[in-house]
Amino acid sequence: MSNKPQNISNLFSEIRHLIEEAKQNVASTINATTTILYWNIGAKINTEILENKRAQYGKEVIKSLSQKLTLEYGKGWSTQHVIP
Repeated sequence: MSNKPQNISNLFSEIRHLIEEAKQNVASTINATTTILYWNIGAKINTEILENKRAQYGKEVIKSLSQKLTLEYGKGWSTQHVIP
């Protein structure tokens, strides 16, 4: 008797494991990069626009920035996302 079905099954399992592991690594990298991106956006807004203060004009700047980012990149850039 041949072991080919067993070998194919083992090969499939090993390849499936590699694919799942790669997908998890990609998801982790995306999550970490997105967190850093949002932190950098918040820091830039805080230092360059708000000057480390919560000013009324800053709210308008953030609202305008949020609308422009949403037009350019789609949802996910509401004021809750870009406010520092």
